[in-house]
Amino acid sequence: MKNDIMKGMTLFCTFLCAASMGCILYLSANKVITISEAGHEEIRNGRQDVNQIQEYVKGETASQEQVLTFVIGKSDTSYLRIPLPEKCSAEDIVVENHYMDKELCIIINGAKEEFYEENAISGNRSMVRQGLYEETQGNVRLIFQLTGICECRTILEDHYLYISFLSPREAYNKIVVIDPACGGLNVGVSAQGLLEKDVSLGIAKKLKEKLDQSDIKAYYTRIDDVNPDEKDRTALANETRADMYIRIQVDSHEDSSVYGTTAVYNGNYFIPGFGSVELADLLERSVVTNIKGKALGLSEAQAQEYVLRNVTVPAAAVKAGCITNKQEATLLGREDYQDKIAEGIYQAILSAYENYF
Repeated sequence: MKNDIMKGMTLFCTFLCAASMGCILYLSANKVITISEAGHEEIRNGRQDVNQIQEYVKGETASQEQVLTFVIGKSDTSYLRIPLPEKCSAEDIVVENHYMDKELCIIINGAKEEFYEENAISGNRSMVRQGLYEETQGNVRLIFQLTGICECRTILEDHYLYISFLSPREAYNKIVVIDPACGGLNVGVSAQGLLEKDVSLGIAKKLKEKLDQSDIKAYYTRIDDVNPDEKDRTALANETRADMYIRIQVDSHEDSSVYGTTAVYNGNYFIPGFGSVELADLLERSVVTNIKGKALGLSEAQAQEYVLRNVTVPAAAVKAGCITNKQEATLLGREDYQDKIAEGIYQAILSAYENYF
């Protein structure tokens, strides 16, 4: 009898241990936690407890923006898997890549925030540092703060949006970074009623129209009146591993009779074949030819020119005229003249790819 009781107790304990282990494994595989400011590596590996993760606060909008939940478990997919409301179609989805902010924004028209309170995101989160959502004017915005600059490919299937993240080099063969100087409160040089920030941006917008029609992927440090940090401008060129970085500026001179175009190159790095000097020479020659202007020659970037000196790809700035010269300032303020400068830069880019790549 005693032996029978002992055998029964042993079997019961074995069963209880097996059941407990099964529950633990199930909960570990399907644990749902909230992405926040906690370390990305800790979240990715599921080692951080839910109660240890601090709530994400973003200024005055913290009451509107909610933190997205992510399913933590073994992931054998290369996609981030985002659930969508049943009636959501491709026409209801807008994907915006704010690469200067390392942020991916997905706008889902007609969705309600309650849907993302109840439905978690799963799949590959290696590029996602944290996620937020907010409901605004009949739609929900999903905001993913990323670990780096990337491109996205999307697939819509069975009420899920699948997103794969690619490095710029995986997505494109030809990459240039265009940097209109100054912006925001930093107006740059000014004279004759013109501001450098406006002229450089006007030229960049004309250049964008041309590059948009080509097979060249162009990244822009700004395309409106903002002033990105110099380190962020530098990072855009370096992280995308661009073929070339081109800064658009205007010049000034104590002698108002001086006019013409010059180019400044990064002398910190020697790049065999096609480097910063070759890029600067191409830019100056092409712009001067296109505007039928005057070349003032090349110069090496000085210590205060942070971006040019720290970009590790072929880098040059084209100064498309002297804003302090009355006649040249009049031209620089005209849209048709800005378009000619943009065409000169565009032709220099094409020539670089044709002859050096």
